[in-house]
Amino acid sequence: MPITDEDRRFLIRAVDLAERALASGDEPFGSVLVSAAGEVLFEDHNHVARGDRTQHPEFAIARWAAEHLTPEERASATVYTSGEHCPMCAAAHGWVGLGRIVYASSTEQLLGWLPELGLAPGPVAALPINEVVPGLEVDGPDEELSERVRALHARRG
Repeated sequence: MPITDEDRRFLIRAVDLAERALASGDEPFGSVLVSAAGEVLFEDHNHVARGDRTQHPEFAIARWAAEHLTPEERASATVYTSGEHCPMCAAAHGWVGLGRIVYASSTEQLLGWLPELGLAPGPVAALPINEVVPGLEVDGPDEELSERVRALHARRG
């Protein structure tokens, strides 16, 4: 499914959260969980600078959704994120049964940017979401917003 204007509104919020993460001394990643009715249910950004490298916003969303939403509500919700889920977050998303993912920038893009920006790759294999959760509806990247995400990563370098 193509990224709609409504999707872009939530993607912009996710990128804004990534910018907030960077401003607080963290890596620039942000995510928003949205109900089928278009209500923002939960949002967060990276908190890995505190030393716990699992503190990704997509993982926090999965945990929150498991505690607060029915299986049906989870399946009909959408996660908007500044960057495509890492394998840990994709697995959490799949195990909890969340619905569609829409991302501003892809794993492939990030892997290309890191060496250009002098940043080291993470310690876990970078896999596309559908290699971790086959069949999940995934849309992205967004050309314009991915450039904004790249600029955030450049600022962190």
